[in-house]
Order: sequence, then structure tokens, then C-alpha cells
Amino acid sequence: MRDEAFYDESELVDGKAPTGAEVEWLEEENYFFRLSAWQDRLLDYYEANPDAIAPRSRRNEVISFVRGGLKDLSISRTSFSWGIPVPGNPKHVIYVWLDALANYITAVGYPDTESQEFSIFWPAYLHIVGKDILRFHTVYWPAFLMAAGLDPPHRVFAHGWWTVEGQKMSKSLNNFIPPKQLVDTYGLDPVRYFLLRELPFGSDGDFSHRAVVGRLNGDLANDLGNLAQRVLVMINRNCDACVPEPGALATADIALLDAAHRLLETVRGHISEQAFHLALEAIWRIVGEANRYVDEQAPWALRRSDAARMCTVLYTLAETLRRLAILVQPFVPGSAGLLLDQLAVPETARHFTALVEAPLIPGTCLPKPEGIFPRFADEAPQ
Repeated sequence: MRDEAFYDESELVDGKAPTGAEVEWLEEENYFFRLSAWQDRLLDYYEANPDAIAPRSRRNEVISFVRGGLKDLSISRTSFSWGIPVPGNPKHVIYVWLDALANYITAVGYPDTESQEFSIFWPAYLHIVGKDILRFHTVYWPAFLMAAGLDPPHRVFAHGWWTVEGQKMSKSLNNFIPPKQLVDTYGLDPVRYFLLRELPFGSDGDFSHRAVVGRLNGDLANDLGNLAQRVLVMINRNCDACVPEPGALATADIALLDAAHRLLETVRGHISEQAFHLALEAIWRIVGEANRYVDEQAPWALRRSDAARMCTVLYTLAETLRRLAILVQPFVPGSAGLLLDQLAVPETARHFTALVEAPLIPGTCLPKPEGIFPRFADEAPQ
């Protein structure tokens, strides 16, 4: 059975569940949760908490469903015996979705609501779920919690599906791409980057190896990887492999450093909305600005004409790289760590507050540069 859910006959699409799964009629004795009694209270909750369901398209979907009228929900089964027995009537077992959802609170100590663990972790700040189980988490689960006198999670975010030729990846369709295969081919950080950067987190996207290669060669190898490599190589060759001593900063230097500094607020805002692709777009805009700054300032030419200015330019670039590396850590932690290693940034100075508090110290010796993001062949793996 691919789904474990009840559907009203009006919800079927061409005789199948909305997810495409086959359905069958079942007739059995059940206990019910009086979901119909919670319709108005759920609608009031959605109105009072506009950010409780995201993205907005899913919020609209849930509100439309609830406004259409709620029916009482079966919460027990008698057609099989495995499961948690209903107290006082062991021939019934708890319906899997009531049992499964309750794990969120029992895992943190419920019913001991006074415990430290429960007070820390509930109500949860964020639940991230697949869009196919949105109803369970945004209609049934809040109603169960309200009935128990508990607060719902602050936000439920429904992510989309990666598809192959328009179909959802699933084992039952035998069209899934094993994550290990992707990681073995491209590396963990590049795969993580692609999945978070390629499309809005709440949307569906069609997967292709060509798209992966294009994104990794363009964004990672060409843009950030090449920027880091040429800056660090120039410092290694022209500054005795040490962080250069900057002179007075020019307008262009200040503009680049300020842009990198302002990134933190922008990235935080996007991450709080689960707009990971926008956070990465913002970071890569500064990567692009840094690459243009290199071309405009031409430190390789300054080496002969104005060595002091060359040091200022290279320091500006190295400090920008430090800030970029710290900010990109949540997305590509291994690669960002390697870049910070090459900038000799201590482990204790890699958190967000260090962006302003711990700039690079001139004279710090740097290790020999090494590539961070290798390029990939254009051909898709067989």
C-alpha cells in the first residue's frame, strides 16, 4: 500500500487518490475524532497565524479544504491487529496517522508538559513535510493538539517533489535516483547546493544530470571556486603566503566589503522563510561582484605598478572570501570549511557573529592553496 489515508469519493481523480495511488473500499468498525467540531476554530487559527502554513499556495489549499467542510475522522482500525490497542477496547488499534503524529510530542516528554525538554522543544518552531502529507500536519494535527489543550507548531512548510519526466520519484514506480549515487558522482556539498539552489523549496522540479553539471560548473567551479583559487594563488605568490597588509581603502574596496557585510541580514531573512534558493542567489550576487572587482582592479598588473595598492586589493578580496565562506557554511559546510582553512580562520571564528568581530589579521600565514570545487564532465553518468 503506497498511501495510508482515507479519501472521500469526491476527492478521487480518475478513480485514484490525488497522489495517484490505487484505492480500495474498506468497511469496518471505527472510533472517530469529531473533526467537524474544529472547522471554525481551525479557520480562526489560520487567520490569526498567517505564517503557520507555507508556502502561500499550500496555505490557500488548506484553507479551501477546511472551508469546504470537515467530516469526522476515523482514528481506529479493526481490519488488522498490529498496532497500538485502543484503551478499553483492544480489538481496535490506533490509526497510524494519529499514532505517528503523536510521536512529535511524546518524543519530547508529553504528557509531562512541565518537563524541561517539553518546554524547550514544544511548540515546535518549524515542521518541514512533503506536500502529500500536508493535510495531516495542517488540519488533523492542529485539531488533535487543540483538543488536547496544546499549541500547534509555529509553522508547517510543505516542500515539493523532485520529479523524473514529470513523475514523482518513488520506489513503487522504480524511477527514483539513489542519493548515494548522486553523492558518489558529484560529492555531498555539490549535491546539497544543487538541491537547495535549483528551484524554490516549496515547488516541484524535474531532475536531470545536465542541470546538475551546469549548476555545479557554473556557480561552484567557475564563480566561487575560481574566485577563491586565483585570489589565494596571488596572495601565495606575491605576499609571501601571508594575509597582506591593506592601506587606505578606496571607494570600490569599501563597497565590496559593505555588500558582503550586509549579506547576513539578507540571508537570515530568506532562511527564516525557507527561501533557500534566494539566500544562495544573494550570496552569489556578491560572488559575482567580487569577480568583477578582481577584473577591474587587476592586482596582477598592480604588482609592478603599485605593490601597496595590490596588497589592499588582495586583502579586500581575502576578507570578502572569509565573509562569503562563513555565510555559505549552512549550504556547503565541507567546502566552506576548506576555504576557511585556507584563509587560516580559526574554528572559533567561523560563526555568524565573527563576520564583523574577527576580520583577517594581516601577516597571518596561509597554507598552500588547493582547489575547492572540481569541474565535472558535461556528459551525464551512465
